[in-house]
Amino acid sequence: MRAARLIKMVLLLQSRPLMTAAQLAGELDVSERTITRDAQALSEAGVPVYADRGRSGGYRLVGGYRTGLTGLARGEAEALFLSGVPGALRELGLADAASAARLKVAAALMPSLRDTPEAVARRFHLDAPGWYREPQTPELLPVLAEAVWADRLISAVYARPGGGDTPAAERELAPYGLVLKAGVWYACAAATGSGGDAKFRVYRIDRFVSAALLEERFRRDPDFELAPFWQERSAEFARSLLRYEVTLRLTKAGAARLPHVTDRASAEESLAATPAQDAEGRLTVTLAMESEDVAFGQLLGLAAEAEVLAPDALRARFAEAARALTGLYG
Repeated sequence: MRAARLIKMVLLLQSRPLMTAAQLAGELDVSERTITRDAQALSEAGVPVYADRGRSGGYRLVGGYRTGLTGLARGEAEALFLSGVPGALRELGLADAASAARLKVAAALMPSLRDTPEAVARRFHLDAPGWYREPQTPELLPVLAEAVWADRLISAVYARPGGGDTPAAERELAPYGLVLKAGVWYACAAATGSGGDAKFRVYRIDRFVSAALLEERFRRDPDFELAPFWQERSAEFARSLLRYEVTLRLTKAGAARLPHVTDRASAEESLAATPAQDAEGRLTVTLAMESEDVAFGQLLGLAAEAEVLAPDALRARFAEAARALTGLYG
């Protein structure tokens, strides 16, 4: 296990000019003291690991050292070929480059691993878009992708949500990254010229009316991390949709099914808040939902296992639906 960790440490230092003990410890999931011991062991084994002292110091390889430990095990090769997302690469204009890279990796594999690309392709396929809709590639996606790769500013016209008579906004943006979520492409970008710290926002790429690359490049904020940013903003967006409050009286079966017909996080949060229980064992909960129409459509699936207590307008819709069903089925 230690040998594998030492190899990974060498490969990390080979890929970056300098890494602190804390960074290495985080990557290798060990303590900084273990990193110090591992660096000493590598040095004694002839690997030129050098420690720069001081606040801005860290570990680095000297003399252009390159390891020859680049062979792939079968599991590593399978993971590499599985990591490709053909549809997304094609939409980004990288299909040819990805194909060439896979061919080069396949050619470099040992003979016993040459069947890896075919074996993975037969067993796994990623279909990112959701059901019941035809995926569409935004026309301006390649422009945004080029800007992201080259750290180039773009001049863009962005249509605000809702459309209609709302005028589109012209902006100069620094696009930091792209995200593909359920078949929809998003750009995470910072508006320039705000006079203060860059404020990162999320833009749906299919709402860009136009986008043009500018010659000027932007300097990336070193603290920006795409994955944590997206996770935080998508969670905020999901919470922002739940502005309609509904009070329900649920049977035990209704409480069990509630997370499966409504927003799971909201339902579980409501059920965990020690709801009131009546003599018949029914629970009264307050649930955050998107709108009256969404609440009606989702809660209708619970039938008699849920009774809407409030708001009155939603309760009236259920009463009307119940009368209509009674008239239909008798």
